Amino acid sequence: MALRNHSTITEFILVGWSADPHIEALLFVLFLGIYLLTMMGNLMMLLVIRADSRLHTPMYFFLSNLSFLDLCFSSVTVPKLLKDLLSAKKTISVEGCLTQVFFVFITAGTEAFLLSMMAYDRYAAICHPLLYGQMMSNELCVKMVLASWALASLNSVVIVLLAVNLDFCEAQTIHHYTCELPSLFPLSCSDTSINIDILTCSTLLHGFGTIFPIFFSYARIVSTILSMSSTTGRSKAFNTCSSHLIAVILFFGSGLVRYLMPTSGSSLDLLASLQYSAVTPMLNPLIYSLKNQEVKAAVKRTFEKCLHYFR
Repeated sequence: MALRNHSTITEFILVGWSADPHIEALLFVLFLGIYLLTMMGNLMMLLVIRADSRLHTPMYFFLSNLSFLDLCFSSVTVPKLLKDLLSAKKTISVEGCLTQVFFVFITAGTEAFLLSMMAYDRYAAICHPLLYGQMMSNELCVKMVLASWALASLNSVVIVLLAVNLDFCEAQTIHHYTCELPSLFPLSCSDTSINIDILTCSTLLHGFGTIFPIFFSYARIVSTILSMSSTTGRSKAFNTCSSHLIAVILFFGSGLVRYLMPTSGSSLDLLASLQYSAVTPMLNPLIYSLKNQEVKAAVKRTFEKCLHYFR
């Protein structure tokens, strides 16, 4: 094979959620529904933010990028999962597996950076409202998003190189529905101790390197909110942050559990991966649309424009 001449297997077998055809049929309907809701919700957010000039602000620029990332992130794993639920042979080539690993890391890594930058945007808006335009210029916002992609891409290349250098000799059954490095390491006949240490360090640096700015931003935000004399002002400030906080907890909570806890092949591994790669991308547009009056108003205006257009 192309990766290592002395590797003896060319594909992996994915052991996903169930081997019972009836349960697989039910799971197919469930995950198809999740994927369709993810596509529709995030495409709606992209359309509404693009169409409504009132949402052409840094906050919604980041939110539109988050919606695009969620579309990509979900599409990396869920279509393959749906295919496998309808197939008797659930296999993936070694090259395809490593490709999936790369795109999981680049989309998840970029989303982590983006959530961190969205926290900084909320900090600038609430703690320094008079300087917000200077602190969050359009040029800076674009650079921040590009930097997120660049850093996540670099990390993804390093991570994939860890797997490319592994030998896979006999074991080829992945006790998971998708390819992730924690599930690949136990299959290797190479010494993976250094690889596991590097992956753990990378996860800690990436995870806590993006969580710390979020923590710092919200510590300042909470301090500023508590110093406000107006109850209405405090409530409005809290509402602008609550959606982002929910998205952060859902994403980072399940992601850190998956990559820092030892791989057991249990349902906890499956549920953690499903949470951050499929469920969170579906929930993000709902969270931001249901809890944000500006988005709800923009959706209503866009819907009315569409009705007027088709009349």
